[in-house]
Amino acid sequence: MTKPRAASLDADSVGEHSSYVVPDSPSGHLLSAEGLHLATQKEKQRLWWKNGLINMSFIAAWFFFATILSVYNKWMFSPDRYGFPSPLFVTTIHMLVQFLLASVLRFLWPKHFRPSGNPSLDAYKKKAAPTAVATGLDIGLSNLSLTIITLSFYTMCKSSSLIFVLLFAFVFRLEVFSWRLVAVIFLIFSGVLLMVATETHFVLHGFLLVIGASALGGFRWSLTQLLLRDKKMGFNNPAATVFWLSPIMGATLALFSMILEGWAEMFKSKFFSGLGAILETCFFLTAPGVVAFCMVLSEFYIIQRTGVVPMSIAGIAKEVTTIMISAWFFGDKLTPLNITGVGITVCGAEIVASRSTCLPPFLINVYFRHRLIHIP
Repeated sequence: MTKPRAASLDADSVGEHSSYVVPDSPSGHLLSAEGLHLATQKEKQRLWWKNGLINMSFIAAWFFFATILSVYNKWMFSPDRYGFPSPLFVTTIHMLVQFLLASVLRFLWPKHFRPSGNPSLDAYKKKAAPTAVATGLDIGLSNLSLTIITLSFYTMCKSSSLIFVLLFAFVFRLEVFSWRLVAVIFLIFSGVLLMVATETHFVLHGFLLVIGASALGGFRWSLTQLLLRDKKMGFNNPAATVFWLSPIMGATLALFSMILEGWAEMFKSKFFSGLGAILETCFFLTAPGVVAFCMVLSEFYIIQRTGVVPMSIAGIAKEVTTIMISAWFFGDKLTPLNITGVGITVCGAEIVASRSTCLPPFLINVYFRHRLIHIP
């Protein structure tokens, strides 16, 4: 008899052939009806632990990068901390850093990070450019709001993004209208309203900035989904997405930064007053870009390997941790109603995430509102 051919012991192989197991195989291993060697129970356990450790490593990496980035941005833009006066300029530098990192990955590992398809000039102008502009403004307004409002209040308000995600999904007909999703919108809205109404340090224009960023976030996720429908665009991995979108994102932010922040005055400030100050400022400008890029890669592989539910749990844990760190490190004041509002909003978000097996890919993809640059 021909010796059975060994099959790959990855998770897909085990799952694909497990229904054809022959329990009384004389070899002591599990054999499929196709004559392939399947994993023994011991091998399955070893594979389970291996995948579990890899997944936990990605989740821990994402959690670390995302939390550090939120706290870092607040520290950098707060007048009573580092106090850098130009958040839009900083975000422009982040886009440049991420573009360079994406270019390096595409050059060194083209098999993994350089898809065969590239967007045509016409498709790039009509599909990619609007998405990049909306994404850049979303991130820019978010960072701008951190100069005015507390990090905990920002985190609570930013949770309203899912409302706009669902609204724009209806507008662009990416999601079929249902009363269940309308109820989810009102549930999240009530949570956000409760958080805002009980905020002890409410600043109207800071609130409007972060709500505007949330609205742009919902809008750009709809544009992103339309963009991803075209497989020829070559946006099927995070490095490719960052590579094609970050130049326009950076250009958009640079334009608004020059108009609103005044680069001439900025370069005359204490942050560029000497060689030592310039080197220190350059480090603080570029380091978050590296962190953000690592966060994007970690998030992509978490969703690819485990799906939306583990990612949603990690996202909620990150937001709760951010609020706790804000209260401890920045002295943010929280009330019982603030915390209740957070809980209500989280419940609404989890209703969407927990039904991910029933929802269309659009809502699964857009559940995570802050990232990419989070992107897509």
